[in-house]
Amino acid sequence: MKPKKITLNTPHDEPANSTKKNDTLTINQDNEETGDAHIGSSVETPIRLDAFELSDEEKIIRIEGYFRSIMEVLGLDLTDDSLTGTPQRVATMFVKEIFSGLNPANKPRPTLFENKYNYNEMVVEKSITFFSNCEHHFVPIYGKAHVAYFSTGTIIGLSKINRIVQYYAKRPQVQERLTIQIGKEIQSVLNTPDVGIIIDATHLCVSSRGVNDTNSQTGTAYFSGKFKDERIKTEFLNYINANTK
Repeated sequence: MKPKKITLNTPHDEPANSTKKNDTLTINQDNEETGDAHIGSSVETPIRLDAFELSDEEKIIRIEGYFRSIMEVLGLDLTDDSLTGTPQRVATMFVKEIFSGLNPANKPRPTLFENKYNYNEMVVEKSITFFSNCEHHFVPIYGKAHVAYFSTGTIIGLSKINRIVQYYAKRPQVQERLTIQIGKEIQSVLNTPDVGIIIDATHLCVSSRGVNDTNSQTGTAYFSGKFKDERIKTEFLNYINANTK
């Protein structure tokens, strides 16, 4: 099923995915099924060409107004001390924190070093904590990313791997796309074809709504080059599963 385009310039009192019949609001079930199926449209994050014409400050001002309207429609009293600053806090959080990975200006600059040791075995950075958000329901995805590569002459500062993971996580995501984006970025930065990525994550769009399953986790993987070899995959998995505490 092909995901439908979403527009922002719709009437305030009727969602873009709804129709009104006899004063009863009917939600388009196609959109609900698309979200629950976790359908992704592209390996690249779908961003409009004019996405960065507004400054961060301008975006915060606009989002604050939109979120204030959402809260008012929900019936919340924004004069309450606990709620009065919420629209501004949410807007700042969206732009500066949880969706900051949408802005290419925030892309980490990798620190690379010559592989003077001639180290030719697998390098593994495991259990990298990340927080993202499901692009279908805008609720959190969180989990661990495990990244491995073979050097072709350069190595990367370990903290930069964490930053790459976090950069691609800090945007509306589907886990499959996140896994591929991290893998391709590590390949590009290190100029190596040999990269392995495994992600284990919990999706609140599954646990806090819909089926309400609080126990399930989702696993995804990206293997290229040497990591297509079953022996190398097994070595990678052994690193991940090893108890190093």
